[in-house]
Amino acid sequence: MDSRFFSLLNRLSSLRESTQLFPESLVGKITISNRTYYTSRSGKLSLYNKISPLGNPNTSVVPELDNWVLNGNKVRVAELQRIIHDLRKRKRFTQALEVSEWMNKKGICVFSSTEHAVQLDLIGRVRGFLSAEIYFNNLQNHDQTDKTYGALLNCYVRQRQTDKSLSHLQKMKEMGFASSPLTYNDMMCLYTNVGQYEKVPDVLAEMKQNNVYPDNFSYRICINSYGAVSDNEGVEKVLKEMERQPHISMDWNTYAVAANFYIKAGLSDKAIEALKKSEERLDKRDGLGYNHLISLYASMGNKAEVLRLWGLEKSACKKHINRDYITMLESLVKLGELEEAEKVIKEWESSGNCYDLRVPNIVIIGYSEKGLFEKAQAMLEELMEKGKLTTPNSWGTVAAGYMDKGEMEKAVECMKAAISLYVNNKGWKPNGRVIGGILSWLGEKGRREEVEAFVESLRAVIPMNRQMYNTLIMANIRAGKEVDELLARMKADKRDEDGETKKILLGTRKNKK
Repeated sequence: MDSRFFSLLNRLSSLRESTQLFPESLVGKITISNRTYYTSRSGKLSLYNKISPLGNPNTSVVPELDNWVLNGNKVRVAELQRIIHDLRKRKRFTQALEVSEWMNKKGICVFSSTEHAVQLDLIGRVRGFLSAEIYFNNLQNHDQTDKTYGALLNCYVRQRQTDKSLSHLQKMKEMGFASSPLTYNDMMCLYTNVGQYEKVPDVLAEMKQNNVYPDNFSYRICINSYGAVSDNEGVEKVLKEMERQPHISMDWNTYAVAANFYIKAGLSDKAIEALKKSEERLDKRDGLGYNHLISLYASMGNKAEVLRLWGLEKSACKKHINRDYITMLESLVKLGELEEAEKVIKEWESSGNCYDLRVPNIVIIGYSEKGLFEKAQAMLEELMEKGKLTTPNSWGTVAAGYMDKGEMEKAVECMKAAISLYVNNKGWKPNGRVIGGILSWLGEKGRREEVEAFVESLRAVIPMNRQMYNTLIMANIRAGKEVDELLARMKADKRDEDGETKKILLGTRKNKK
């Protein structure tokens, strides 16, 4: 059995929770890089290659597992472990649990307490801590070890069950299972996640009193607890203590976390010092680390450092994923450096990376924020001409900008594009203020045919309302058309005439006289 692999999984259980403690731009993927995935090196068809494409979390992997065996293929424990590992990394927890349960049910291997711990953790993620409790209580005594106890504690912590966590921790202490940093780290995560930051340093102190050496993550959680309450002296105190520990190898991420708090507090000198120390400890091929530092320098308004680090990243990392471009573009837009952003967009377009609408959308938003709506529109049109996906939200943002500038024809065109991209139940709804402004303008200025077409398309996005009827009435009256049918439809639709409707009709009658 590859026990080291499952130890890694157990460690990942806790480290995943660290993503809730800090800004994602700093720690979201500290230890687990999304740049590496397991693939079959032989090039032959593997079980992994059958399961990996089943990305829909509602798709069961059990039929693929059964068919693999029915077709006479061998099932290797190591490969199943790697599959579970990869599925967990991709947050496909339900499928990872299916593989683990299938292994157990089919007797592929005899589960040790380590395998039980992994399955227990997955059960907690997928079905909740109550199901994890049942699984734990049904384990034989020899399988209720520090690993399975720790996995159950992690389930309680993840679901913020403070009382259960404390009670379970006490049992672990009585059984001698609270001898690793992981246990105490879980408790510090719990207090952080429930906002009881003042209790985190106490847990760190208890660790040291019990001769449990804090690890990097222990210190980082404590630094975060001080930073969360703007206690920058506390941040510095823990950082200096960490630097003095002979068993600790200082990492770039801890300095980056400290730098983030210094930046928020306006302590520029301390922030720069921490950022320099972070860079010194950065693996020069770690694109993720460069991204974090770039973001932090951007938040300080330091264009020179942003461009310098981007240059280093480009020379050190052979491949740049879309996340790298997104980080750099966000930083440049934050700095107001749209010309530099345009250069990066061109680099991305020639990179060969798969299309990701988030990348150009950053620049489109940047143009809009600067009032450069023509540039934003031109970029959207260019993408559509190339057959690339754009979003109704992007078009709606540009439409709002044009309306605020009084350029109503352009606002209408952009809103038409937004509506044409609307997909039901996908979250986007047009801005009511913008729609109201467009309808009002169309009622006064638009051609009847144009107004009718716009209102008809709008009906697919929002229910027919009184203002839409009023717009149609105004357009028809201006075109010399009767509106009795419209008024009848309005009444049938239970949209009674309001003051605006009566005002429109009264004006018509006066004109006739």
